[in-house]
Amino acid sequence: MQNKELTQSSSRLLSLDFFRGVTMFLLIVEFTHLYEHFVSPGLEGTWLYAIGTQLHHHPWHGLRFWDHIQPFFMFIVGVAMPLSYNKRIKRGESHQTIFRHIALRCLLLLVLGWWLYCIPEGRIVFYMQNVLAQLSVTIFISFLIMQKKPAWQILISIGLIALTEVVYRIFWVEGFNQPFTPDKNFGAWFDMLIAGKLSDGNWVSINAIPTTAHTIWGVLAGKLLMSNKTDKYKLSVLFIAGAAGLIIGYGLNPVTPIIKRIATSSFVFASGGWTLIALAVSYWIIDILKFRKGVLFFAIVGMNPLFIYLFAHVGGAELVSDIFKPMAYSLFGWTGDLGVEIITSVLASFLLWYICYSLYKRKIFIKI
Repeated sequence: MQNKELTQSSSRLLSLDFFRGVTMFLLIVEFTHLYEHFVSPGLEGTWLYAIGTQLHHHPWHGLRFWDHIQPFFMFIVGVAMPLSYNKRIKRGESHQTIFRHIALRCLLLLVLGWWLYCIPEGRIVFYMQNVLAQLSVTIFISFLIMQKKPAWQILISIGLIALTEVVYRIFWVEGFNQPFTPDKNFGAWFDMLIAGKLSDGNWVSINAIPTTAHTIWGVLAGKLLMSNKTDKYKLSVLFIAGAAGLIIGYGLNPVTPIIKRIATSSFVFASGGWTLIALAVSYWIIDILKFRKGVLFFAIVGMNPLFIYLFAHVGGAELVSDIFKPMAYSLFGWTGDLGVEIITSVLASFLLWYICYSLYKRKIFIKI
């Protein structure tokens, strides 16, 4: 399958399309419960169980592959921001016009993020732990400083991380003054303040502040890839920055534990390091070595990220799974209940992909 629009555009960053598409595909597959089936009791000790473990968030102190998915997406959004900004400026739009659009977009993302929590609760709850609500904060802050010099953007990103670290450590309210204990920290107190209850799974809304660094670093990476520097220079910067993030993140771990659920400073640095390296590898293979196989398959999903995320999140994935389940039992019942569940999830995942493909073929791209 060839994508003429992708391959013929010299200004298009194909590695970004691929990176975003892979991240979104992994997200929509999650909604089909495939990863849950991998960690079923009957699969303990198998390679599928080992993979399934990595496709679930770490329960608290530690870092698994799945803990990087949200940093990936927040970083990718940052990479795309200067590319989009330059295109709009070339079309004649003013900075003020773009700012108004960004502000409205962030407001809509925040409302959508809240809404996704309100549906299962049946009432208004002011949670903002999901990626849409978090992005409303990280995009807005990143855009405000996007025109500043790289050194200032780096300092501000580190300042946001440090600020959160300090607040967690010095917070004095009894019962919430244990910075790295589930539901006993500043983040939990803040959620009690704005929502009146704690979230399931120890997630906290204040994560949006330290993880803004991921989007800021994405902006810097986007500007680097847009520059006239050589490919060797770009790769060197991305790999060195990634290595620095890993060294700082894992180096901090004995002092500040790596905890994704409250986005500790060590987590932000370590996950940011892996994210920069992931972009560097994608850029090297796809944009430098020109290895394009598989780019379109994943890029298609990344072209309608908001639609497919909302569709899968509000029950679309369950609906698609229910469509396939009777057929799966009829044809693959001999594999047992677990086998049928896995097959159903795989089929549902590819139907969700096909929905994205249908939108792509009709040139329908839902954005805000």
